[in-house]
Amino acid sequence: MSKKIKILSPCGILGYGFPVESFQKGLEDKPDAIVVDAGSTDAGPHKLGAGVSIVSRMACKKDLLLLIKGSRELNIPLIIGSAGGSGAKVHTEWTLDIINEILEEEKINTKLAIIWADIDNERVKKSNKLGQVLDMGTNIPKLNDEIIDTTKSIVAQMGDEPIIEALKEKAEIIVCGRAYDPAPFAAVGIYNGCDPALSYHLGKILECGALCAEPGTTKDCIMGVIEEDSFYVYPTNPLRKCTPTSVAAHTFYEKDHPYILKGPGIELHLESCEFTAIDDSTVRVKNSKLIKTPKYYIKLEGARKILYRTFVVAGVRDPLLINKLEEVEGLVIQGVKEYFSEIPESHYKINFINYGINGVMGDLEPNEEISKEAGVVFEVLAKTQELASAICSSVRSSFMHYGYKGRKSTSGNLAFPFSPSDINFGPVYEFSVYHLMEVKDGKEVFPIEYREVKHG
Repeated sequence: MSKKIKILSPCGILGYGFPVESFQKGLEDKPDAIVVDAGSTDAGPHKLGAGVSIVSRMACKKDLLLLIKGSRELNIPLIIGSAGGSGAKVHTEWTLDIINEILEEEKINTKLAIIWADIDNERVKKSNKLGQVLDMGTNIPKLNDEIIDTTKSIVAQMGDEPIIEALKEKAEIIVCGRAYDPAPFAAVGIYNGCDPALSYHLGKILECGALCAEPGTTKDCIMGVIEEDSFYVYPTNPLRKCTPTSVAAHTFYEKDHPYILKGPGIELHLESCEFTAIDDSTVRVKNSKLIKTPKYYIKLEGARKILYRTFVVAGVRDPLLINKLEEVEGLVIQGVKEYFSEIPESHYKINFINYGINGVMGDLEPNEEISKEAGVVFEVLAKTQELASAICSSVRSSFMHYGYKGRKSTSGNLAFPFSPSDINFGPVYEFSVYHLMEVKDGKEVFPIEYREVKHG
């Protein structure tokens, strides 16, 4: 490899936004590709199950307009990973609709590649029967036909192989369904002859935007440059800097092992990496290692609807109630269950989250101090929205007037910031498929569709 390969990452998730000045500075440095991740499972299974995006359409279009025009200005590819957030067909089509709108409005001619990541339920059932589906040691139940049949939108995380195929076909905008987060970045490096280990490690750094910088954020640009035996990263915003600590820390971000990172068909080994400051804002990384796994596994993700939710947000200020809050909540639940004794308890569930009293850490909270006020969120999960709303209404009214020992008032246990207080959330989803599936190679289940877009 004789030339440096530059990859511009504008932000952590498409639609999060980035300073225009940072992006323009990145374009001035002449990158070989613009790559942006658009997805995450951080928010849980709802986006995949409900078929909705992580960000708003307005925010996504605002970012895409700059990215498309910038990539066409330099005649370099734009690659979008995990389109629409979860990368299923509905999310990918949502993203394509925005892209097509921009291309029409700006009269831009281009070649699109769409890499679909949807996995047919019957394919998953067949692989499961053959023993080619593995669990990941999570709380997800063992996979069976009933779970697969009731699961909506099963997707798989693609690796670099189908993206490289699209680059070989000279696609100018590549829209990927669900992708392993570093893979779209790694594909650019590998396609251009760079070391796969450096390409994947750089992808791990770039996929969150400037989160590897100080001050860290997902809402700003970062540049990655791959050389013969190393890569280096730097923010395009002069107000930020990369340090060996910030880049090394991000290497260990979101991993279950301190220095081994597993992906589709690969394992990245980073125990021997060196992080060295080149200047005040640039860090060089060396000694990344990668091995190909004996079998090629892809991660499956699927969500199914299980219940409906109604919830209430309220506040508590009385120190007497705060000191016995969990006791009172337990008595409220008991009273509601007695009132609705004709309804099987298996048909609903009542949960309390007490912010200010273990609301974030739960039983792991080390601080035993009690705050002067507490925020109480209670939710009811039930088989129907009507039942969830009825149970939640009873919980709220019982809690609001519950006569605990020492109370001097006759009501007003709860303060409500919103009216109406009871919020019908709608369907609740769970990850029913969160498994590994063996395939013959990285391109087998990721079909590519090419579209020529011409105006005038």
